[in-house]
Amino acid sequence: MTEVQPTAMPTRVAIVDDHELVAMAVRAIVDDAPDLVFARHETTMDALVRRRRDADLVVLDLSLPDGTAPDANVRAATAWGASVLILTAAENPYLVREASRTDALGIVRKSVPRDVLSAALLAAARGEYVPTTEWASALDTDPLLRAAPLTAREREVLGLYAVGLGAKEVGAALYVSENTVNDHLRRIRAVYRQLGRPAATKIELYQRSLEDGFLPAPRRG
Repeated sequence: MTEVQPTAMPTRVAIVDDHELVAMAVRAIVDDAPDLVFARHETTMDALVRRRRDADLVVLDLSLPDGTAPDANVRAATAWGASVLILTAAENPYLVREASRTDALGIVRKSVPRDVLSAALLAAARGEYVPTTEWASALDTDPLLRAAPLTAREREVLGLYAVGLGAKEVGAALYVSENTVNDHLRRIRAVYRQLGRPAATKIELYQRSLEDGFLPAPRRG
């Protein structure tokens, strides 16, 4: 008598996104995919994990209006017992880089074709890493988003100065002299000038730091 092999249980997929239309689109893809079943939609990670786990894979919006950071949301989901696949509009390089350092299985653009997202969901459901070369390539090949080759100390100076501190205040925060800070700022401006991305004013320095992901972009809302 032939032994009947047990059928594998489908992977339950939940989505955390504040946009109803995005959730509906993901649900339609999940409903059409083999071995996947839609669990539920929540607008925050807190709302998802406060209930008993009913999903194996969480599709997470990179930037949620409640101000939660990607790393905190991924940690919450994994502590809950689920894997994570992140969706992004790729509008925030800082958050994309932050998300790439988490335990998420991958980061997928919301603009990818339906079959690409379906394949990413199926791979993540199998516990496979979903390559993130699409978003990385998009950042690397866009000259306006190519990060300036600044040293770690220069990024510290830029981060403090660009958000409003004066050179003297930056020096006090980093335990260096005001002259040293000004030397760093001159070098930072020279680097951006060589890249064809002017940064003569403090506002332009702030814009460059956002573009390169050295500072987090303002949250929505």
